[in-house]
Amino acid sequence: MIEVAVVGAGPYGLSIAAHFRRRGIPFRIFGRPMDSWVSHMPGGSCLKSDGFASNIYDPDQEFTLQKFCAEQGIEYAHTGIPVRIETFRAYGLAFRNRMLPELDERLVENIQRAAEGFILRLAGGETIEARRVILAVGISHFAYVPENLAHLPQEFLTHSYRHENLEPFRGKRVAVIGAGASAIDLAGLLRDAGAEVQLVGRRTELKFHTAPKDAKPSTWWSRLRHPSSGLGPGLRSRFFSDAPNWFYFLPQSLRLKIVKRALGPSAGWFARDKVMGRVALVLGFTPEGAEVRNGKVHLRLRGHDASQKEITADHVIAATGYQVTMDRLNFLAPDLRTQLKTVEGAPALKSNFESSIPGLYFVGLAAKTNFGPVMRFAFGAGFAAETLTQTMLQSLKRNPAAVPMQKVASIAD
Repeated sequence: MIEVAVVGAGPYGLSIAAHFRRRGIPFRIFGRPMDSWVSHMPGGSCLKSDGFASNIYDPDQEFTLQKFCAEQGIEYAHTGIPVRIETFRAYGLAFRNRMLPELDERLVENIQRAAEGFILRLAGGETIEARRVILAVGISHFAYVPENLAHLPQEFLTHSYRHENLEPFRGKRVAVIGAGASAIDLAGLLRDAGAEVQLVGRRTELKFHTAPKDAKPSTWWSRLRHPSSGLGPGLRSRFFSDAPNWFYFLPQSLRLKIVKRALGPSAGWFARDKVMGRVALVLGFTPEGAEVRNGKVHLRLRGHDASQKEITADHVIAATGYQVTMDRLNFLAPDLRTQLKTVEGAPALKSNFESSIPGLYFVGLAAKTNFGPVMRFAFGAGFAAETLTQTMLQSLKRNPAAVPMQKVASIAD
């Protein structure tokens, strides 16, 4: 039996495993490295996060994004130079190779309860037992498509996370639904790929971050009121990024309200020129329904003023975000899913990320209602890794028989 199984190998899983490895906590990590970034995000896009906020976290900061870029001769700045998705992918894979060569790339297909923890079945049929399981499964399980569009065949409708390669859309008319970063970035990239693009959003205008050179406070008072943070400038963003442990103790109703409203749909400042004047904007409209006629999708839209409009497309891409619900985690045994205590679909967690099922932990997007908006970003991986490392160290000290004697000595140091 292993002590801890980390399921998922994106920024959160890699950061947690790197911390465990450094502190001598017995673990195994499973999953395709950086899968969401490699397989579900289109080339040519950029991260919204600044360079300094786009690290994968090892406890000694031996391998930051800045150090990787310096080694590879890639242009880098803490702020002002967007981080290309290709750079972040390569950095994540290099982090895996350097910090976690033992990563097992097999997928976990099933997790069940066992007498002393959990049984995990891996792709290919092998099973292993683990006392604790940390789910760092990212976003792809939680892709959300509006119900009034979900009936369309996949030939005509997909979610934005399915598109790493946009070349198949060259010469086609594509409707992108949404007004957030994913929708705006995707619309610009589709235009670059030779598609005719219509961007449909219920907001009446698109929002973009302010370019760093224009956002830099000019006085000490401005710097005090608008401090920088891993989630952007401002006191609220600074609180969300630097104090998820304090956020956890806010009243639940307030946490839920903040998570729904804070850091709303907006794109990076660098995306403006990709879209404005290049992509047809259908703003202030919400899809009301759709049907396929003569090989085309006919989208029925309703405006804020109750006006109606119909547009046609060869394909519709729903860049409509992600909604956490345990029903989507099909690899969890049904009894685990039904026993989990949830709040609006997301697992209710303790302050150490443990769910209502002892030994089962959730990090990343699934933890946002507990620890705030930072869990939507790679920047939150550092806090998650540090918190879980301390949790596991304390547990192992209470139960030293769970690990080999040579490990106990290093844990106690």
